[in-house]
Amino acid sequence: MGIGFSQDLPSPDAKSVWSYIKDVDYTKWELFPGTTYMYKGQSPHGAYLTSFINKPGSSSLSDSEFANGTIIVKENYMSDKKLAAITVMYKYKGYNQDAGDWFWGKYSPQGEVQASGKLPPCIGCHSAVKDSDWSFLKSNLKK
Repeated sequence: MGIGFSQDLPSPDAKSVWSYIKDVDYTKWELFPGTTYMYKGQSPHGAYLTSFINKPGSSSLSDSEFANGTIIVKENYMSDKKLAAITVMYKYKGYNQDAGDWFWGKYSPQGEVQASGKLPPCIGCHSAVKDSDWSFLKSNLKK
């Protein structure tokens, strides 16, 4: 566990993060502000998306950076509205200072790890919104 984290937050690794979001049932978290269920998505995430944010994240939306422990879970759907993947951003202090301390994960709907960690494609794309703490959704709130 990182310093200053609640004992129930996961370590920044794929299996721990998946277990955590399933155990707490992320679908009970609030939708990311400004989004709805099955809103129109774009590549690389999917034709439709549903994005959830945990309490530390929603409580720090107006801050310059998300709070440590913020988790954003995005359900990625195909054009036929079938769930294709679940992607996660998890802010963990000291994890990756060059990329806002974000851990990225991509899972199959069944929880198989497809990619995780300090992912160059995620970091490269999200670097365009560094000023919104690497979050396109937070960036959209400023518009």
